[in-house]
Amino acid sequence: MKFFIDFASSSLNKYGEELCGDKVEFYHDEKKFIAVLSDGLGSGVKANILATLTAKIALTMLKEGLSIEEVVDTVIHTLPVCSQRNLAYSTFTIIKVASDGMAYVAEFDNPSIFFLSDREIKKIEWCTTEINGRKIKESRFKLKEKDILVFVSDGVVHAGVGKVLNLGWQWEDIEKYLKENTNKNMSAKTVTNLLLGACDQLYMQQPGDDTTVATIKAVMPKKAILFSGPPIDPEMDNEIVKKIMSTYGRRIVCGGTAGNIVARELNEEVKTSFKVVDKDIPPIGYIKGIDLVTEGVLTIRKATEILEKVKMATDLKFLYEEDGASKLARMLYEDCTHVKFIIGRAINPAHQNPDFPNELSIKLYVLNELKNTLSGLGKIIEVEFY
Repeated sequence: MKFFIDFASSSLNKYGEELCGDKVEFYHDEKKFIAVLSDGLGSGVKANILATLTAKIALTMLKEGLSIEEVVDTVIHTLPVCSQRNLAYSTFTIIKVASDGMAYVAEFDNPSIFFLSDREIKKIEWCTTEINGRKIKESRFKLKEKDILVFVSDGVVHAGVGKVLNLGWQWEDIEKYLKENTNKNMSAKTVTNLLLGACDQLYMQQPGDDTTVATIKAVMPKKAILFSGPPIDPEMDNEIVKKIMSTYGRRIVCGGTAGNIVARELNEEVKTSFKVVDKDIPPIGYIKGIDLVTEGVLTIRKATEILEKVKMATDLKFLYEEDGASKLARMLYEDCTHVKFIIGRAINPAHQNPDFPNELSIKLYVLNELKNTLSGLGKIIEVEFY
């Protein structure tokens, strides 16, 4: 059984700091998922540099299949030494998940991860390896569908220290909180926001340390296909529509011309809805057999802006507006893990001077921005041009 990894992370900066001393990097393809959370020594600019170097080095090496020993050795010999403490120090948590759900975890001086399965916290068996004087905890175990892994920086276990709580939020307290307040139907983003929001409250909105929460959830893949723009060769219209209709998953059409092509090939009508009137976003349409029909450039651009907000948002209420851009953003974020873009490259004179090269097309630009934003949210993207 092949799983997709739903992933989300978010951070609170230490009060008074513009940069976060924690860093999360992740990568995934059809075969593997890798995430690294690093916490740099101290806070501010120096911590940010240490954490960023650690996370990026570790992720790059792990992607290439190098061992944890090589990663740790490289990090130790690469990090700049702090002039005040005479140390080059950054903690990390590394998680690798194969498509069959086999997980590998390596931790160095970060709080231990939380493994939630059916609303129970599962105990993880660890073994300890010493690499260049650093004690690294390692574990391997199998995930099943809807299992959740939560990993955090030490700002989470310090939440509330000296304010609401004398000794901070202990690991066992966080374990209890997750067990009582999460369920297997929550998304990774929801779990992340829930825990980070609790930390913010304990800190009374003035975090005493950089605080980061990252969440991994094993889910079954959900696919979508998005068609926008007429193909250069009109003879390809029928092939494109057949491809759309053969997709098992969400079917999305963006753009008036694309909508007319699909309706014509299906021998259906495009019906426009005026239930929601928005001066900035054109109305949506309906075609039988298609899940969502929207206008093109304006709606795609606005949907991209909405999806960018998702990355750092602690409340996703803005995703549930009824305009076309919100519907598009919500469908792409919540209802699919894999998105195939079918992009026609014929130039629409309404968007572009037809004498300009295709690379400068506004339509192609906004679709590329949407693709990049979805990739940044952890979606697997495939693009076909016609």
